[in-house]
Amino acid sequence: MPAMSAEISEVVLIGFEGPDRYSFVGGLATRMNDLAEALIARGHRVRHLFVGDPTLPATELRNDGTLLLERWGQWISRYHPKDVYDGEDGKWRDFGRTVPPHLLDEVVVPAARQGKRAVLLFEDWQTANAAINTTVLAQRAGLRDAITPFWNANNTYGFGSIDFPLLGRSATITTISRFMRAEMVKSGVEPEILPNGIATRFAEPVPQAHVRAMRAGLAGRPSLVKVARFDADKRWLWAIDAVAHLRDIGARPRFMMRGSRNEYADVVGARIREQGLTVERVALDANAAPRDLAAALQQVQADVAFLDFFVSEPALRALYAAADGVLANSEKEPFGLVGLEVMGAGGVAFVGRTGEDYAIPYGNSVVVQSDDPRELLTHLAALRSRPELGKRIRADGRSTARRYVWPRMLDAMEASWEAAAWLG
Repeated sequence: MPAMSAEISEVVLIGFEGPDRYSFVGGLATRMNDLAEALIARGHRVRHLFVGDPTLPATELRNDGTLLLERWGQWISRYHPKDVYDGEDGKWRDFGRTVPPHLLDEVVVPAARQGKRAVLLFEDWQTANAAINTTVLAQRAGLRDAITPFWNANNTYGFGSIDFPLLGRSATITTISRFMRAEMVKSGVEPEILPNGIATRFAEPVPQAHVRAMRAGLAGRPSLVKVARFDADKRWLWAIDAVAHLRDIGARPRFMMRGSRNEYADVVGARIREQGLTVERVALDANAAPRDLAAALQQVQADVAFLDFFVSEPALRALYAAADGVLANSEKEPFGLVGLEVMGAGGVAFVGRTGEDYAIPYGNSVVVQSDDPRELLTHLAALRSRPELGKRIRADGRSTARRYVWPRMLDAMEASWEAAAWLG
């Protein structure tokens, strides 16, 4: 049996998204932030290097010094103030060039001096060159044994820019679901599967007072929620057409939506107008409590409530729990993080047919099986006519969410680190 690998000096999370509002765009930020917290709770020192807010300090210590934030590329971000992906082309090129020598000096060399190793976790296509170049620099310095590098794919974006054979020689390649593995095999890659996780707090019950307040605000109308990037893969047009169908049969639906700032928002807006759906904008403070959101929604008479503000976690979880369904059925879903968060809140997740390995149709969720928006009516009718079915789906969903909390997912992740270190 091989000798136990060296002690881990620190775990370094390397990706574009992070905890700053500027850097928090989608599921990657949720993954990185919650993974960092779980690693710290497990006893690791964590360094999180990301493309951060250009107006904030370049470095920041949190969690009593166990978490070091490093905001990268701020000199570029000052010219691109919209968000982390504004000016993306220049940012990822700079990232691949400047991050590796920094990691060598600040992470690899100190780990080697202590007789330890650093675990480097690179995320998504923008960091592939940084992963390759960091390993090259470590090898040239004779310090390859001081790092255990991983590169993880959360989606297939940017695959055409990656030299996968070289990346595979530089780092262990992983992904998050069977769907993503199948997609990567098309590119000649055989990744390990290490499922995503959710923060333990997302599996905790939503206070019943919050749920009652939100249900009162929804006023008994068929209520649907969709929170996702404005992107064709998120099936926004399907959702809008389904809501329009519910209106046409006299169901008086209430559709609460929140998207992102990009060009596809115009496509979504055009479809809403084309379908003749009425819209009211809801704008609250970012710290608005569940009761505040419930009170605002109670005043909305339109078909669509556009949530034009950063919805706080307590308010969002209460909304998930109180609504008839949360539409998280993407066309091409790598994992389905939102679906798990909805389950943890006790909501009914409507998921798709691709990356949600955890989904069981009418067991812990509703799996949308067709491209016909009228299918939604069938599911809602089943849930309305059989209240016990909805209760069971919500209960089984909560149980599923508890199985995917980060402390449980970390067991497999740490075992993979050890195997990679032993095998060299």
